[in-house]
Amino acid sequence: MQNPRLLLLLPLLTLAQPATAQMENFTTGPVFEDFGPTAPVQQDEPVAADATFKIAFDANKEAEPGKINRTIESAARFINMQVKAGVKAENIELAIVVHGGASLDLTNQEFFAAHKDGRKNASAAAIAQLQQHGVTFYLCGQSAAAHDITNADLLPSVKMSLSAMTAHALLQQQGYSLNPF
Repeated sequence: MQNPRLLLLLPLLTLAQPATAQMENFTTGPVFEDFGPTAPVQQDEPVAADATFKIAFDANKEAEPGKINRTIESAARFINMQVKAGVKAENIELAIVVHGGASLDLTNQEFFAAHKDGRKNASAAAIAQLQQHGVTFYLCGQSAAAHDITNADLLPSVKMSLSAMTAHALLQQQGYSLNPF
C-alpha cells in the first residue's frame, strides 16, 4: 500500500532539487574563505583588472539568528567576486552604513547577548575580517540612540556617525557610489 502523504511530498522534492544544484556553483574565496560565496559567470563585458571601486552599502535589516547580516555578507561577496575576476583587492574600497534593525549587529558580544536572549553575534567575526581588508563600518547615531547603543557598546573600529543620512552624504562627497542591493 502506498503512503498518500509521501505521494503529496514528491512534487515538492523535485522543486527543491534544482535550487540545491544551483548553489553548488557558489564557492568562497579568494579573500574571505568562510563567507561571501560567489559563482563563476561568463561575462559579456569583463571587469578590467585595473578597475577601482568605492562603494557604500546600506544595512537596515538585522541578521537572522545565527547568521551573518545579509548586507555584510554581500560586501564580502562583492570583494571575493571582483578579486576572482582579476581586480586587485587594494582597488576595492567599501563602507557599510548600518541603521535601523541592523544596528545591534555592530555591537560587542556582551551588549548583543544582553539584547538578544544570550545569542552570539554571528556577524562579529565577519566584520573583523572585513575591517582587516579596509572595509569601514558606520553606525547611524540616531538608530544607536533609539537602541540605547553607546560607543562603548560597539565592536572595535566601528565609527559612530551623526546619522545614516549624514554618513551616506559624506561618503558620496568622497566619491563613493551607493550599492542599490
